[in-house]
Amino acid sequence: MCRLFGMTTGGPRVRATFWLLDSPQSLHAQSRRMPDGTGLGWFSLGDEPVRDRAPIAAFENSDFASAARNVVSHTFVSHVRYASTGAITVHNSHPFDMKDRLFAHNGVVQGLDVLDSWLTDVDRALMEGQTDSELVFAYITAEIRRHGDTTEGLIAAVRRIAAELPVYALNILLAEPRRLWALRYPDPNELWVLHPGLGGFGQLHLASGHEPGSLDVAGPNGDSGTRGPTTPAYVIASEPMSDDPDWRLLEPGELLIVDGLNATSRFPFDDPAHPLRAEDLSLAERTSQK
Repeated sequence: MCRLFGMTTGGPRVRATFWLLDSPQSLHAQSRRMPDGTGLGWFSLGDEPVRDRAPIAAFENSDFASAARNVVSHTFVSHVRYASTGAITVHNSHPFDMKDRLFAHNGVVQGLDVLDSWLTDVDRALMEGQTDSELVFAYITAEIRRHGDTTEGLIAAVRRIAAELPVYALNILLAEPRRLWALRYPDPNELWVLHPGLGGFGQLHLASGHEPGSLDVAGPNGDSGTRGPTTPAYVIASEPMSDDPDWRLLEPGELLIVDGLNATSRFPFDDPAHPLRAEDLSLAERTSQK
């Protein structure tokens, strides 16, 4: 299945180099199994979303490596793709950007013609590609606008999708500046979190100057070092990316909301009304979920 990565410090700007390139299960390493697209999203100094995407594997993408080493932000979303719907193009590579939010997804939702019928022309105009993921994001964005609240809009959208469309898995990362939403739904695909108070940032793989659960803070010129100040961060990923024993598997149906460094979990969803099993998927869909 496609692999997701999200991280937020809640404020201080840092690099995500360790997770993207250097950790034992970095996205660079995972992309050898997920070769159909790479993307890294972050927020600029003005808190505008920025993306660097390509329809090639991260391990082949020099721009991904350069961004991973040099970009500083308080919040990141990254994704490596194994395509199931939509051509292998830059516009179908995650993360997607709508209304100053970043979004990445893995899983399978069917009934896309029905989902599309829930959108207005204004909603569709936000889309660039042809994936089920971007269609889901467009609908979530529409519901956020209707509800005037990101959490409530996300919940409303997923509830309707779960009630009316065939769903195999709907794992989601949604980001705003200093805020992350992570959903594991219902249970076929995993999603993990590393809490900054539980070992946090790969303490087994960094220099001894780091405190558990911390990263180097970028200075005013984007510089950082092991002797500089550190800050805690939440990390969310499709699989544990380091040897840290404190990675926690989200529960099926768990919506984790990280606001700053305050995290809450909600369980607002019933089981899908039309659950899909692996044998119900097309060959391309089934292969992409391995």
